[in-house]
Amino acid sequence: MLVIKNMSKSYDGKKKACNDVTLNIESGDIYGFVGHNGAGKTTLLKSIAGIIDFDEGEIHVDGKSIKSEPLDVKKMIAYIPDNPDVYESLTGIQYLEFIADVFGVSQNKRKELIEKYAVMFEIQDVLQNPIQSYSHGMKQKIVLISALIHEPKLMLLDEPFVGLDPKASFLLKEVFKDMVQKGAAIFFSTHVLEVVEKLCNKVAIIKQGKIVANGLTEKIISDQSLENIFMEIANE
Repeated sequence: MLVIKNMSKSYDGKKKACNDVTLNIESGDIYGFVGHNGAGKTTLLKSIAGIIDFDEGEIHVDGKSIKSEPLDVKKMIAYIPDNPDVYESLTGIQYLEFIADVFGVSQNKRKELIEKYAVMFEIQDVLQNPIQSYSHGMKQKIVLISALIHEPKLMLLDEPFVGLDPKASFLLKEVFKDMVQKGAAIFFSTHVLEVVEKLCNKVAIIKQGKIVANGLTEKIISDQSLENIFMEIANE
């Protein structure tokens, strides 16, 4: 689904924010991405989503290059940054209708999915209200719904559980599981290592722009905890 080969990115032409990154995220994967602040997680996610350019290497989604076929790739993915911006002057339903228009979602399908996820995340009663009146958690939920209504093949998320209440976090994990059962792939960064241990079948650890460990979660952590593995790598 997502193939990253020898990808490198530098902002100043000297230090590499991402350094020769190679990863393969397959359909059905819930892939956790962990590393300390400034390790290169957000840079890689933004490069996959086509938000920033990268200097070397290749990134393909379902066989299409983000460099040469950016629109085709963006139709297949959803990206949620750690601090998403939304058009706060719109109501919740106006924003969701706008996103559905952008991705060409049919009227029947958008109605079905907006209702499904609005009820699930318990914001159906505020969809007619301006987004500027929403709490941080409610804004996070409206952005999540906007990412789900075009049924992406690949979902990219930067710290997706920040700002969500425990029930919403649980429901999002269930949505992830349902998506990958239908053939999608999830790739997300997080500092909550327990979530990776319990939810992700695969994990990658990045340090100073380099992938220092990746593969099946159970093999990476073996008989230790991911926290112990992470601290060992961080202290090397």
